[in-house]
Amino acid sequence: MNASAVTLSIKDGIGQLVLTDPPLNILTRAVLGQIRTGLRELETDESLRVVVISAEGKHFSVGADVGEHLPPDYPDLISEFLDTIRIVHGFPLPVLAAVRGRCLGAGFELVAAADIVIAGQDASFGQPEIMLGVFPPAACAMLPHNCPQGMAAELVFTGDPIDARDAQRAGIIRHVVPDERVEEETLDLAKRIARHSGAALRHTKHALRHELMDRTDGALQHAGHVYVAELMETKDAVEGLQAFLEKRQPVWSNE
Repeated sequence: MNASAVTLSIKDGIGQLVLTDPPLNILTRAVLGQIRTGLRELETDESLRVVVISAEGKHFSVGADVGEHLPPDYPDLISEFLDTIRIVHGFPLPVLAAVRGRCLGAGFELVAAADIVIAGQDASFGQPEIMLGVFPPAACAMLPHNCPQGMAAELVFTGDPIDARDAQRAGIIRHVVPDERVEEETLDLAKRIARHSGAALRHTKHALRHELMDRTDGALQHAGHVYVAELMETKDAVEGLQAFLEKRQPVWSNE
């Protein structure tokens, strides 16, 4: 795959998809397309047992490209983003995510779609979209299933980040490890999974995720519709996004 922002590899049954556009690893529409293509390529390899998603640099990802959220691009962005989340969430084999540094916005939503998340001790997780007058559609669909309702609500209503330990206590991530050992610990877990039958892993994933996948798909569709057909018709959504790009405080009209 010719991709400047995503690299792929597979060895001993472990597929690795790495975001390679540090320091921020912004998830543009082009990068999201590369993620979808990469996962589809990995899925065709019969030796695959497990996938690890990680990122180069200090931060996993600070989220999507804010400029692509504005008219006239936002319908395509939201559609392609939610398709990416569906592919990660519905991948037929286990998906692990290795997170260091900031994991914000669309980056956090991407991680929330994985089966198991391993984070560095200094990692932070947040959904700051509300500060821009919008909301995180995939987080609204998935976080209520990943963590207590109150935590999900606090994350999307305040936009404030939480640290790795709080994310672990909430059940959002599984393991917290020293920052320098994130990739090593994630690969160790991937090896423990990859020693098993690929057929058994596929059927186990299907049984484990079947009901949740059905609910999540419906929730993603609904959240995407509300975002495109309702939220982006408000003045405040456009004002918040433009204010961010212009590096000024938004002036809310509550319309």
